[in-house]
Amino acid sequence: MCTQETDRVFGLSQALKCHPAVAAVLINRGLEDREQARAFLHPTLGRIRSPFLMKDMDKAVARIIRAIRQGERIFVFGDYDVDGMTATAVLLDFFSHLDIDVFHHIPDRLTEGYGLTPEAVSTHALPHGTNLIITVDCGVTSHEAIRLANQSGMDVIVTDHHHAPSPLPDALAILNPKRPDCPSRFENLAGVGVAFSLVVALRKALRDLDYWKDRGEPNLKNACDLVALGTVADMVPLLEENRIYVKTGLDVLLSRPRPGLKALLHVSKATGRPVDTWDLAFRLAPRLNAAGRLGHNATACDLLTTCDDDAAALLSQTLDEQNNTRKGIEKEVLADIDRQLTANPQWIRRSLVLESPSWHEGVIGIVASRLVSRFTRPVVLIAVQNGLGKGSARAPEGFHLFQALQACAGHLERFGGHEAAAGLCVKADNIARFREAFDAFVCDHSNPQDFLHALHIDAHLAPGDISPGLLDDIERLAPFGSGNPEPLFMISNLDVVSAQPIGDHHMKMRLLPATDTVSKPWDAIFFHTDFGAGVPKRFRNIACHLRWNRWQNTKRLQLVVKDAVPA
Repeated sequence: MCTQETDRVFGLSQALKCHPAVAAVLINRGLEDREQARAFLHPTLGRIRSPFLMKDMDKAVARIIRAIRQGERIFVFGDYDVDGMTATAVLLDFFSHLDIDVFHHIPDRLTEGYGLTPEAVSTHALPHGTNLIITVDCGVTSHEAIRLANQSGMDVIVTDHHHAPSPLPDALAILNPKRPDCPSRFENLAGVGVAFSLVVALRKALRDLDYWKDRGEPNLKNACDLVALGTVADMVPLLEENRIYVKTGLDVLLSRPRPGLKALLHVSKATGRPVDTWDLAFRLAPRLNAAGRLGHNATACDLLTTCDDDAAALLSQTLDEQNNTRKGIEKEVLADIDRQLTANPQWIRRSLVLESPSWHEGVIGIVASRLVSRFTRPVVLIAVQNGLGKGSARAPEGFHLFQALQACAGHLERFGGHEAAAGLCVKADNIARFREAFDAFVCDHSNPQDFLHALHIDAHLAPGDISPGLLDDIERLAPFGSGNPEPLFMISNLDVVSAQPIGDHHMKMRLLPATDTVSKPWDAIFFHTDFGAGVPKRFRNIACHLRWNRWQNTKRLQLVVKDAVPA
């Protein structure tokens, strides 16, 4: 590190009263401004910006208040993924505090597909005397459905965060930070974040009208557990408002989780320690998503909205069983893909586009994510039935998937999504042409080295740098996730005191600096590794995360090794 860089790190460290390694991480994240860095380290609800900055928020709030006053019936239409279900639950949670006639529907992924459709309007909204439809995590591409609703005398408020088409549908209000004329700069919000912004604005407007004078005003902090879950599950950057919502939501989950999430934490074996973003992404979200993937999404939404502990226990058990079923189906799809690629390695190009009539369309999204991790390139998997393919696309960080699909729009029936994840519909006869166009776009807009596995080291630590204070300061950088990865450090010259295999591909070790400047060896865990020639006696360098390993009322320093170079 040069003198100028050392001075920058030292200056920020002194200003924030944090460890120099944490100051280096903040600078690496573009947070060298002291006030911005201070706000990053102290994410509180008091720092969120006004939701009325969002285009059409005033229209949406005024229309819902009119519905409240006139006793109109409101229909909340969600999406079948975790973001959509949590967004639906946030609105239902808030409306439960109002004198309001509301009902909701989460579409079946397999039979109804994504988004508000004319069929949904005619089947669910029209027969029930609906006056107002509110979409969550969808709706920005639903031109025909919104036109039908308007013709039937219903108003539509769209809350969405997916890329907005031109022209926009003719809804009364469209809350979408990605629409080109939205000045809010909330473009990182997930669908649940947009829905939460609406209820924050509604509560403020109702307060101004003295609505809460004769009833308890809802504490919206209690809804942040839902916002955190949907935000992490949708893999949006954990920055700005998202960081605040997730940090607050994790605190709520620790102190007073709602019955449904408390039960889900129990069946997920995420108890006995504070919940983190990993638990949300890999324990809670898959179980909730399993319901939508297999066509049983009502179970998940019921779990998020129930106030009954016994009902929550039964529903969470059902979701756990569905998740086990999902794992089995996913394993079969992965095995089929491995067979195909073993027989046809030439199919692995700059991108990977595969199709099959035997795949379950509910699991191909998560399988695509696994293939992105394995092959580090954009992946599209397409389940084909009756001449029509339904596809899920995933991409490594840095590649704009939605733009790639836009370039291939002529070969697709429809598509939607964002930078890292998208869905599409394509005629079976057009898949080959789509594959060529998609791969051509990937080749034109990337280099082979763009998709190489790379480790980004935040700082090189000497053994004497590692202390309880450093680990406490690292925790101030959490929550970690998209846009704010967990810091990665390099440590050199470590002796392996002991090593024990855990499972098939993990290694538990105890490491001691060769200079022996610490009193006792450090615990270390190396996931997904294979020391075929035996564990080395010394590592020249390791890249690792530093964590407190908490259990019950104890905590121990642990190195989580990502890569290592033997001496």
